[in-house]
Amino acid sequence: MDAPTAKSVGALIRGARCARRLTQTQVGAACGYSASAVSRIESGRLQIDYFRLMQFAAFLEIPLDRLALAPVPPGGPVDTVERQSDEEDAVRRRELLTGALAAGATVALGASPAGATSGPVDPAASLEEVLFRLPSAAPVPLARLTQEIAKARADFCAARYSTLGQSLRGILGAASATRDATTGREREMAGVALARSYVLAAELALKQHDDTAWVAADRALTVARASGHPVPIGESSRVLAITMRRSGRCPAAVRFLTQEAGDLDAGQAQTGAVRTTLMLTAAYTAANGRDRTAALDLLDAAEEETDRWQAGVPSGLFTVDATRAQVDVYRIGVLTALGTPDEGVEVAARLDIDRMPTPERRARAWTDTARMWHALGDGRQTFAALRRVEHEAPQEVRRPALRALTSDLLYGSARVPGIREFAARTGALTA
Repeated sequence: MDAPTAKSVGALIRGARCARRLTQTQVGAACGYSASAVSRIESGRLQIDYFRLMQFAAFLEIPLDRLALAPVPPGGPVDTVERQSDEEDAVRRRELLTGALAAGATVALGASPAGATSGPVDPAASLEEVLFRLPSAAPVPLARLTQEIAKARADFCAARYSTLGQSLRGILGAASATRDATTGREREMAGVALARSYVLAAELALKQHDDTAWVAADRALTVARASGHPVPIGESSRVLAITMRRSGRCPAAVRFLTQEAGDLDAGQAQTGAVRTTLMLTAAYTAANGRDRTAALDLLDAAEEETDRWQAGVPSGLFTVDATRAQVDVYRIGVLTALGTPDEGVEVAARLDIDRMPTPERRARAWTDTARMWHALGDGRQTFAALRRVEHEAPQEVRRPALRALTSDLLYGSARVPGIREFAARTGALTA
């Protein structure tokens, strides 16, 4: 049998997508690609690395044995890693995929903890125990680990935070054990998987204003640096800087972010995209520190870089995107933080939130819009934006920051029809 080409792998992905009645946009949003990039992958004009292939397989439920002969692109997940021989690659893939299909894996990846029901009120409640004392776990096949992390990422993008919190315990333990038990290229790939697991933990803790975000973000960056991969290093740096901002260290966080951005190549799609997200986070951080000049300069620079590389190869980032729409969302947030929310109204008017790729990103955009209207004293518009957050992601609107905003509307001087029912439904109504 001839080894499958990029074209035949693309045909397999296209067939699985069509069988599930999914659009290229939906698949791309789940796997970190644009619709046009998915089109190029399906036609064989764009080849993806092994890690990304496993993400597509996880989302589309493609049996792993059907990908057993899929070629690993030169350089594997990153160009800096020396490629093994074709024969070694083939043997390794067969071993990994056979292991992934075998029964009896030690760690029940993706399973809910014993006694779990629909999940705690605080999805990050169990993170502290896990982060300070990782549960014992045995190594698992790298393909299996990659698939479970892809599922966890899908839970984050869909704002299924309770499900994500329940699955992270097994994922973190298994990813750590797998990284420690491997060497060479496998260790680097397992390191990327572990770093991104910690990034998910940090993102979840940040959304719940949980102090464990510090621990998760610091571990993510430590593991990412050890792997040597620039994209997870940038992703980890971003979440660590957010924890710095939350603790009031805005100038230090801005310096850290700009230094990390300076180490990334703006000319490559993935590193350029991460660089853009670091600059956007730095802009919002500077705005929180009331540094208007730095905030707007960083925003403008991020917008220029986005326009330069976005038309090229897709970025494939993990928890955020770096698009012109995302720049506009940050601009609304920056202007609100600077105390000039009126300047954000025009930006909000041109922003098509419905076209943003994931429920989590759409909910985030509506959150920043709600904050803008709240700062302008328009309760009805604020409530309308909060209703859109709930429509996109019901668990998002129960976050502490959103409940506080809802309480402000509920107990404010202006009457907002429907706010009491909304507050009761979302946990913002106090006794």
